[in-house]
Amino acid sequence: MNYQQILENIYQEIQPYAQVGKQADYIPALAKVNPDQFGICINTVQGETFMLGDATTSFSIQSISKVFLLAMCLSIEGDGLWRRVGKEPSGTAFNSLIQLEVEKGTPRNPFINAGAIVLTDILLKHSKHPKEDFLRFVRRLSGNNSISYDEEVAQSEREKSYLNAAIANLLKYHHNIENDIEEVLYFYFLQCSIGMDCYDLSKAFLPFANHRRPFEYGEISLTSSQVKRINAIMQTCGFYDEAGEFSYLVGLPGKSGVGGGIAAIHPLRYSVAVWSPRLNQKGNSVMGIKALELLTTETQESIF
Repeated sequence: MNYQQILENIYQEIQPYAQVGKQADYIPALAKVNPDQFGICINTVQGETFMLGDATTSFSIQSISKVFLLAMCLSIEGDGLWRRVGKEPSGTAFNSLIQLEVEKGTPRNPFINAGAIVLTDILLKHSKHPKEDFLRFVRRLSGNNSISYDEEVAQSEREKSYLNAAIANLLKYHHNIENDIEEVLYFYFLQCSIGMDCYDLSKAFLPFANHRRPFEYGEISLTSSQVKRINAIMQTCGFYDEAGEFSYLVGLPGKSGVGGGIAAIHPLRYSVAVWSPRLNQKGNSVMGIKALELLTTETQESIF
């Protein structure tokens, strides 16, 4: 498969979408990002790398970090994790208060904000040094020890975190948060603030693509079955309330973030990360989704 030629073909085909959408300007730090950037990187399970565009430009991964958080918490708690968070697609906005209230403080899945806030609380409960442990895990997955939190982005999100604060308080009311709310929210925003480029992000997702290799990174280890189940949740819940559309168009498990990044995997073949800051109304990268749709179309391969 000539992935490099495919990436070049894709880049030409997505140009009509270059000015569609806008970056996440409700987070002040993200509003400063030049929206006219695009990068993509594929890493295969055979060890090949293919890149195009701004693939080595760092960006805020935002909700993509929730995949790493889920991996850590599933390693720590096993199936007991699902007593506090569900596995179903939300069908509503990622920051919906209504759904959380109706369902009495049990988030629909780990990838909406409420679910990730609960998982953040779980990690705080089990780890003596959660911030260091989380960052160390991401660095080990990617193989890049220079990856770090972006305090400016985290603070920017905290200053505008009215809905997330409301979610955390509602979770606390329903006894689904044990730690101090401010501590939970700050750590949650730190996770979202991590800066990575497409190359590092694709490398970090490769262990989820190659589930036949042992998933062991320091104290965090998952069985092959657990890795496949994380992939299943990415498939059904990874794109806010556009997960069904992404599954229909692209056919790969993945996770998006409002920083404009998307990471996806083709099991036993490759991991791919794409970044373009302009988002659609659902909060997903316009050019990113189109690029991945064309990737599975040109390769004539998806999980289906």
